[in-house]
Amino acid sequence: MAAAFPVRMALFCGCLAFPAFSQTGFAQQDLSPSQVPPPAERSSNTEPGVDRRISLDVFVSDKSGKPVSGLQQEDFTVLDDHRPQKILSFRATGQTSETADSPLQAILLVDSVNNGFQGAGQQRQQLDKFLRQNGGQLPIPISLVLLTDTSTHLQPMPTRDGKTLADSLDSNQTGLRPIGNSQGFYGGMDRFQISLRALEALISYEVTQPGRKLLVWLSPGWPLFSGPGVQLTAKDQEFLFSTVVELSAELREARITLYSIDATGVADAGSFRTFYYQNFLKGVTSVGKVQNGNLGLQVLATQSGGRVLTSSNDIANAIATCLADAIAFYTVSFDSVPADHPNEYHNLQIKIDKPGLTARTRTGYYAQNK
Repeated sequence: MAAAFPVRMALFCGCLAFPAFSQTGFAQQDLSPSQVPPPAERSSNTEPGVDRRISLDVFVSDKSGKPVSGLQQEDFTVLDDHRPQKILSFRATGQTSETADSPLQAILLVDSVNNGFQGAGQQRQQLDKFLRQNGGQLPIPISLVLLTDTSTHLQPMPTRDGKTLADSLDSNQTGLRPIGNSQGFYGGMDRFQISLRALEALISYEVTQPGRKLLVWLSPGWPLFSGPGVQLTAKDQEFLFSTVVELSAELREARITLYSIDATGVADAGSFRTFYYQNFLKGVTSVGKVQNGNLGLQVLATQSGGRVLTSSNDIANAIATCLADAIAFYTVSFDSVPADHPNEYHNLQIKIDKPGLTARTRTGYYAQNK
C-alpha cells in the first residue's frame, strides 16, 4: 500500500531550541524562535494592507559565466508572466560599493543531519581549506551555521577573518554528527523536518538584518518523499502549498539567495538524487499540483536565484563559485499587478539588452489579491 507522507507532523508545530555553541573569539546568537525579533512592518505602496513591491537581486554573467558589471537600468527588462513591467528602482552593487545600509554577507551552513560520515568529513576538510586560503582573507563577510540532529549553532557576526572561523570549526568537532535514526522512512522524515525548521529559523533571523545574504548549504539534499509510491491527502496538499508560498515570500523578503553544494562529491556523481529534484523546479500554480519534492533544498535554491553544484570533490572551489555572485549584481524593483485569486503564481524573467549576457534571479513569486 502506498504510504501517505504525514506532512503535518510537527513541521512547524514545535519550537526547536537553537543554542549557540561555546567558543571564544566572537559573539554567539540563540536562534530559538522566542529570541528572534519580529520582522519590520512592511509599508504598502498601493492600497491599505497590500504590498505589491517586488524587489529582485539579479546576477548577470557573460558566456563564460563571469559576472558582468557596468550595466544600466535601460539594459534590463523585467517580465512578469511574460509581460514587461516598469522598473521602479535600480541599483548596481559590487564588493567595493556595499554600504552600511545595504551590507552583503554569506552564511555557510554545515549540514550534519543529511550528510553521512564520509560526506561530513570531506565537507569539514574542504571548508577548512576554503576558510584558510589566501591567508584567511575572505572575499566578503561570512558567518557559520552548524546543523545537527539536536541543535543549530550560529556564529552570527559576519567576519572576513577565515582563520577565526576555521579555528571555530575545528573546536566543535563533537557537534558534527549525522542523525542517529537516519535510515528508512521515519528517519528521512525526521531529517526533512529538522532541515526545514532550521531554514525557517534562519529566515526569521535574517529578515531582521539589512542587506543581501548568500546562504550556502553544504548537503547532498533533503529527502524528497515524492514518486509513485507516495500519496497525499487534500489536507496534506493544502499544508504543503501554504508552506511553499510562505517560503517563497520569506526568502525574497529576507533577501536570501540559497545555494546547494553536495559535499559527497564524485561519490554521488550520476546518482538518482543528483538530478531527481529537477522534476520539481517549475513553480507550483495550485494546491492540487503540489508535491513533497517542491520543498527540496535544490528546488528552493534554484527558485531563489541560487545554484546547485554536485559531483565535484573540490568543495572549496564550489563555495568560491557561489560567492562569485557577490562580485557584481543588480537590484531592481517593480509593482506586481493585482492577483485574480490568493497565492496566484507568477513566473519571473529578466532579459538583458546586450548579446551574450544571461541574468539569474528568482524564478517566480505568489501575488495576492488583498
